[in-house]
Amino acid sequence: MNAIHPTSAASSRFGDTLRRTRNTRRRSQLDLALSAGLSQRHLSFLESGRSQPSRAMLLRLAEALDLGLADRNHWLIAAGFAPIYPQRAIEAPDMTPVREALARMLRHHEPFPAMVIDRAWNLVMTNEATERMIAMVSMVGGHASPDALWQKVCGTGSRNMVQMSLHPEGLLPHVVNADEVVAALLSRLSQEALDHPPSAWLREVVMAYPGIATAARNVDISARLSPVLATHFHIAGQDLRLFAMLSRFDMPRDLTAEDLRVETLYPADAESERLLRKLVPK
Repeated sequence: MNAIHPTSAASSRFGDTLRRTRNTRRRSQLDLALSAGLSQRHLSFLESGRSQPSRAMLLRLAEALDLGLADRNHWLIAAGFAPIYPQRAIEAPDMTPVREALARMLRHHEPFPAMVIDRAWNLVMTNEATERMIAMVSMVGGHASPDALWQKVCGTGSRNMVQMSLHPEGLLPHVVNADEVVAALLSRLSQEALDHPPSAWLREVVMAYPGIATAARNVDISARLSPVLATHFHIAGQDLRLFAMLSRFDMPRDLTAEDLRVETLYPADAESERLLRKLVPK
């Protein structure tokens, strides 16, 4: 049996979880009820624990609130059901098609940087262009190797792109438009931190870096905005302007696949494209 018969305690736990999630997402009972196809009264009874949700109803509410798979599993457990979404290691045999698709995307994006990150911005895979860019920063910063730079920025933890981007010995000293980039990155990280504890922890870590809190406030909101935010790097006397696109799997059914994002960087001008092509070993 996949389901445990819900108890009154389970109904109460689920009701509390449902109410907190709805409030966090700033949805009214009426709005959520209409989206999920039930009456406001029924939703009120679910939140108070007076009604027990079926698994189908629970998943409809989760869909209406656009919950991730991990949160849907937590909801199922809170309501007395077994979780239904697995989590496989990226190295697992079942994940071979996923790994191959990701590797192909990274390879085809050369000579421009591209990487696979998880929801907490930890590096999963990179292409050679990304490695070359980190090596440039490492050399200019006087580090013995890219590995030494990663060690300085992230210690013994996972290689994390937010930390590399905002650490005082990482990419940030080479970013000309640092205030704008820091503000945008922290804004995105703050949104993710609302319902993702690792992102909340990561935000606290980088906010403690020198100058980050100040940079986040020093943004001219009246400035004319470009279609995309390009990060302007100045490394070893050369200018490099890159903007990013994020891709993710459509309709994932595995927690690992859901968390993966592919970040592809594109040159924002012809000069940047020439530089990236020039860096490719002959």
